[in-house]
Amino acid sequence: MTEYDVKDLDLAEVGRSRIEWAAQEMPVLRQIAERFARERPLEGIRIAACLHVTTETANLVRALVAGGAEVVLTASNPLSTQDDVAAALVKYDGVPVYAIKGEDKETYYRHLHAALDHRPHLTMDDGCDLVTLLHKERREELREAFGGTEETTTGVIRLRAMAAAGVLAYPVIAVNDAKTKHLFDNRYGTGQSTLDGILRATNVLLAGKTVVVIGYGWCGRGIASRARGLGANVVVTEVDPLRALEAVMEGFSVTSMREAARVGDVFITATGNQHVIDREHLEVMKDGAILANAGHFNVEINIPALEALAVEKREPRPFVTQYLLADGRRLHLLGEGRLINLAAAEGHPSAVMDMSFANQALSVEYLVRHRDALEPRVYGVPEEIDRRVARLKLEAMGVAIDALTPEQERYLASWEAGT
Repeated sequence: MTEYDVKDLDLAEVGRSRIEWAAQEMPVLRQIAERFARERPLEGIRIAACLHVTTETANLVRALVAGGAEVVLTASNPLSTQDDVAAALVKYDGVPVYAIKGEDKETYYRHLHAALDHRPHLTMDDGCDLVTLLHKERREELREAFGGTEETTTGVIRLRAMAAAGVLAYPVIAVNDAKTKHLFDNRYGTGQSTLDGILRATNVLLAGKTVVVIGYGWCGRGIASRARGLGANVVVTEVDPLRALEAVMEGFSVTSMREAARVGDVFITATGNQHVIDREHLEVMKDGAILANAGHFNVEINIPALEALAVEKREPRPFVTQYLLADGRRLHLLGEGRLINLAAAEGHPSAVMDMSFANQALSVEYLVRHRDALEPRVYGVPEEIDRRVARLKLEAMGVAIDALTPEQERYLASWEAGT
């Protein structure tokens, strides 16, 4: 019997249909899965995956299983699980899944421990919670682990801190840093899915509203671009002068958070840092302001400060908590301050996750093949994998590109030619 903890196995048929629908938009991962099924490069490898339990993730898990891996899946965020998908993986694929949408913190960590009970050789993380738990509380099992991958910016930051402190026990590939991941997933995926989550939660019209985007990394770039495309007046706040300058050159208004707090209608955090919306900002926001987070953890908005300011709170819509302040203003927090694209919507479109999860699958294969040559530190995705994913995606889209001629290659490799 497969061990699992999901909401309801009766949801499995709906989940299977949705997984198959997503697969149609994931041709690169499908090609990898077909090769894995032939070659079985992951035979006998135990993988503990702490990822958002979505239709796209299900297709990644199926690809790994096709390659011979024994995979256990747990959620990387309490609100990101799609319960029908979790049920389908258990019922139809025999994958142990520990994930329930809306689970409390105690259940969340119990599920992480359940995944680690499978004694993984490899970890696949999205936010570094699984790796952190393994290093802090399950150190006796580190001797069996020989590698891992990390999906998101926040997790890579934590892993680099671990490596710098000399505590990271095995090599981890930063999938987030692949060009075919962050240039597309973070920008186009987060840009579209964040606004999708906000619109599903609120049904507000963005045209004409002032949308404040806090953080202008790749996720912030995508959010700002899509918000402007919907007719919003976009204001960007930043702490990095280069990113702030880029936002200015892209035509966005850039100002301090203190000033932006007074004019914004919708606030979207995308920094990976804590309390970028703080009490001083909450105290001056407009009546009716909407607060949403696109970052991995629910720390970017100072929720304890919001709770302290409120005299009353209620839920006028699913995924919307309305805080009534003493002066009569109402502030609306979406999705409990958790990443809104998965709390209130379905996450990134399958077509963009195709590339991200192709990187995941190929990085796992790379770790297995090179396990004896890698040191315990954070690695980038090998360039040959990045370029292979890009090439496969173009082919799947029916896009042809040119190749250098031998003469052009010689010219680019030479130094003698002058003016």
